[in-house]
Amino acid sequence: MAACITIKIDPVYPNRKFNSPAKKYTNMIIGFRAINEAIDADKEFDKILVQKGLKGELFNQLRARLQDFNIPYQLVPLEKIEQLSRGNHQGVIGFTSPIAFQPLEEIIQMTFESGETPKLIYLDGITDVRNFGAICRSAECNGFHAVVIQEKGAAQVNEDAVKTSAGALFHIPLCRVPNAARAIEIFQNAGIAMVGCTEKTEVFIEAVNMSGPTCIIMGSEDTGISNDFIRKADSLGKIHMEGKTSSLNVSVAAGIIMYELNRQRRIS
Repeated sequence: MAACITIKIDPVYPNRKFNSPAKKYTNMIIGFRAINEAIDADKEFDKILVQKGLKGELFNQLRARLQDFNIPYQLVPLEKIEQLSRGNHQGVIGFTSPIAFQPLEEIIQMTFESGETPKLIYLDGITDVRNFGAICRSAECNGFHAVVIQEKGAAQVNEDAVKTSAGALFHIPLCRVPNAARAIEIFQNAGIAMVGCTEKTEVFIEAVNMSGPTCIIMGSEDTGISNDFIRKADSLGKIHMEGKTSSLNVSVAAGIIMYELNRQRRIS
């Protein structure tokens, strides 16, 4: 008898379909009541998807609670909701996070108070779970104080991310900010230099001084770092390459630059 094959929908890339055995997302919570109970139980949410045009008292109550608890949610078409669940979803699906997010400003303050020089990495628009997990693994191995992501446009923080990080996500603080503008404000107020990693510069990364408080900014492989960081970064740097291939996987590039930061600090 032929094996039963189903079409799996990736919650991070809903348009990417491929044949595989059916998979249940164990971190998915469906419906108003279940999500409210998870909030009451202090569950950490990675994201909540809400059907566009949803109205009514239940939705208004949930929206108020999400705002009170600073839980991010996204308005999405009904089709995306139904790709993930055919049950009585009521137009809302939540994804819990296996780890707890830490306040960025508190992490920076504690790092300074401990007498250490902050070294952070900010992931700007990196949505691939495998790249995200691999970068977190490298960050923890290189002794970074935190990985910073945005509320929207970031990889889902789920069991696959933890697995790819080899468990590093349980050992390195993960901070989440509303947007790039807020992150830039926090870094500037704390005196942390932003080093944007981009090919839009002639300066190689080893010529960029990262011996002081530093946040490395890594962008997605297709678009790179955003214009906000291009304009506001204290320095821009790129990796010197000698082969014919013009680019590196973002997780590999991040590992190289984090090692370079540590190399400079060992020398200084």
